[in-house]
Amino acid sequence: MTLVSENIPDLDRKRPLGAKKILGRIALYSTLLVLAAFVLMPLAVIALNSLRFNEDILRESFIGWPSRLTFENWSVAWGEACINASCTGVKPYFVASMLMVVPATLISTAVGLINGFALTKWKMPFAGLVFVAITIGVFLPPQVVLLPWAITLAWLGLSKSLAGLALVHIIQGTCFTTLFCRNYLINLPDDLIKAARIDGAGFFRTFWKIVVPLSPPIIIVTIIWQFTFIWNEFLFAVTFSSSDYRPITAALMSLNADDTGVSEYGFGSAAVLIAAIPPLVIYFLGGRYFVRGLTQGAVK
Repeated sequence: MTLVSENIPDLDRKRPLGAKKILGRIALYSTLLVLAAFVLMPLAVIALNSLRFNEDILRESFIGWPSRLTFENWSVAWGEACINASCTGVKPYFVASMLMVVPATLISTAVGLINGFALTKWKMPFAGLVFVAITIGVFLPPQVVLLPWAITLAWLGLSKSLAGLALVHIIQGTCFTTLFCRNYLINLPDDLIKAARIDGAGFFRTFWKIVVPLSPPIIIVTIIWQFTFIWNEFLFAVTFSSSDYRPITAALMSLNADDTGVSEYGFGSAAVLIAAIPPLVIYFLGGRYFVRGLTQGAVK
């Protein structure tokens, strides 16, 4: 044992880096810093402009440091800015987005998890064919489904409503959630499911007692994915919503195209940041679980 342990290299011991490795690390970190600065630059410009007076932005430049600070843009963007001839700010559109995104995210995640269980562990007939049919929905461009969805929502009496828009996102999102959950659940041991069935558990009891407790990583992944995608989606929001119940992403376009004749970059920038807060909060709360869930499904 002594001879074997002596021959094993000490991987924890820090060794001095050579000149080639030092140059390599400098190049690596420099590249990462440049890429990070490039990605964060638009966010920094918007954040700075949300704290500048609009006359300063028009006089100086859209890109620049604030010579004086103001937080009035945030209050105007939230409750006073005129959108679609109604000076209510983005508050009602923010609420409309929450009323649409939360149920659409939860329902599509639940349906995707049930589909993944049925396709992998319950041995339903034609499971492979059904999975291929669902997966095709992942690759369909959204422009292709606009007309079929318009006809379907009109037939259901849900045109220009938040319920109709939520239904569109539930069905469209189920393709992604089924793909994620199926690829995760296929790695669960079959013996657990067989043991539950021997004990007399049915489909939904096995699902609640065995599958759900073992699936928090993929549930968090799909919730973050669905919430971010639906919240930031624009094409369906513009097409299938009315001006009174429009998600915040669609309302931002009307805010920028106000009829004052003067571009209001100040509270426009604040409104953009208000719209970006919920996805950022969701990601910061579950970001580490997001990466963990993706990697667990990939390497099992």
